[in-house]
Amino acid sequence: MAERIVINTGPLIALAKAEALDVAAQLPLEFLCPPQVHEELAAGVRVGHLTVEPEWLRVVELSTPPPVLVRAAIDVGEAAVIQLAVEQGVGWVCMDDWKGRRAALAVGLNVTGTLGLLLKAKSLLLIPAVRPFVDRLLVVGGWFNRELVRRVLEEAGE
Repeated sequence: MAERIVINTGPLIALAKAEALDVAAQLPLEFLCPPQVHEELAAGVRVGHLTVEPEWLRVVELSTPPPVLVRAAIDVGEAAVIQLAVEQGVGWVCMDDWKGRRAALAVGLNVTGTLGLLLKAKSLLLIPAVRPFVDRLLVVGGWFNRELVRRVLEEAGE
């Protein structure tokens, strides 16, 4: 059985821009997202952004909304991702935003991001290199810290 992970809007968009949605589909992970993430993706399409609707992404309703204080501190999608992970007993979340990552860590979740998924794909020999995907992301305006990119490429042996 595949390990479950709750994914946020940013990594889904980044994977699409890096032309890596098919790579993510091959990972031994079951990707979940709350309706708020699905709505953020749909809202982006309505204003002309990239359509991101991977068939491997399962939308799961929340039992209760994220706490108001959490929603005040981080994006609604990130708050919903954390809430869904806690409700479903999922130990991992995938998000790139620094504030969201810190909030997830604060409640005891493990955190990875777009670059972490690409590293995992390379370690499983699903892709020969991480660099082409990272390069595509940087060309289309990826918001990744240069030092993080350097460390990821170093870890990938590139």
